[in-house]
Amino acid sequence: MEFFESGFGLFLLILAQCLAVTVFVLVTAAFLIYADRKVWAAVQMRRGPNVVGAFGLLQSFADLIKLIVKEVVVPAGADRTLFFLAPMITFILVVIAWAVIPWSEGWVIADLNVGILYIFAIGSLEVYGVIVGGWASNSKYPFLGALRSAAQMISYEVSIGFIIIGIVIASASLNLSGIVAAQDGPYGLLSWHWLPHLPMVFLFFVSALAETNRPPFDLPEAEAELGAGFQGEYSSTPFLLFMVGVLVAVWLMCALMSVLFFGGWLSPVPGLPDGALWMVAKMGVLFFLIAMVKAITPRYRYDQLMRLGWKVFLPMSLAWVVISAGLALYGVPGYAPPTPS
Repeated sequence: MEFFESGFGLFLLILAQCLAVTVFVLVTAAFLIYADRKVWAAVQMRRGPNVVGAFGLLQSFADLIKLIVKEVVVPAGADRTLFFLAPMITFILVVIAWAVIPWSEGWVIADLNVGILYIFAIGSLEVYGVIVGGWASNSKYPFLGALRSAAQMISYEVSIGFIIIGIVIASASLNLSGIVAAQDGPYGLLSWHWLPHLPMVFLFFVSALAETNRPPFDLPEAEAELGAGFQGEYSSTPFLLFMVGVLVAVWLMCALMSVLFFGGWLSPVPGLPDGALWMVAKMGVLFFLIAMVKAITPRYRYDQLMRLGWKVFLPMSLAWVVISAGLALYGVPGYAPPTPS
């Protein structure tokens, strides 16, 4: 233990923690792709991946190898430096955001007191990967997709921010572990934030779909009119970084929803032990819902998407902040910080 208290030992410990979380997130991302395709196939009454490996479980890894060995094609008029930098920005930013996600009590790489602000900062930077990728391709359709993505992500970040402010008021903490601790009540899942903040759960879920460009809000990469949009000129490993980055961002949103509304690692039934398995299980259920939305919901028009964000979600989330602040002022349970026992 003395070795890990030294400077170099502490560095190795933090590095091992970062590698463990990164490997877990990337491996689960591979199986999330498989699960996403299986859900879509089941809704359409077909088999989906079922050949590579038992039940098709290795299909994602086969696709990974296929993309890696493909030739990297760069358009003649593209800015080569920015062209390769864009997917790296998207991938790296979404991976480092996991540093503040708590998996269980004490199971977090960086237990920052301002963890929510850290997530906001990373989220506001992620749009640059898409913008730079569309611009550097020197192609009209990717550029249009990048413009769509910039407007879409900024629009729904505002709503997400106001929704989280309501949770911060109820928890009296910007620390993600503190937000989970504020939901640790005697009634199990009825003590979590989803019940008093139920309207915002729906708004956050839909905003998360728009923020991560998931159907029915995948307008920045709409193949029907933009031919895959901002990533249309990408191939091989750069395309893989974009694809994995977007999927890991969806997984991150599932983790945030679990922490903010559904008690994180807390057990839904009083008496059962808490732990990281509950956190992962809740994230899995939320990802299943996101996959179902992709399978059964038609795509919005872009004007409908923007109207929903600015004329519906923004006023509702802003009003909810005022309501939450008023209820917290009077100490209403679920809207005010829990009193120490």
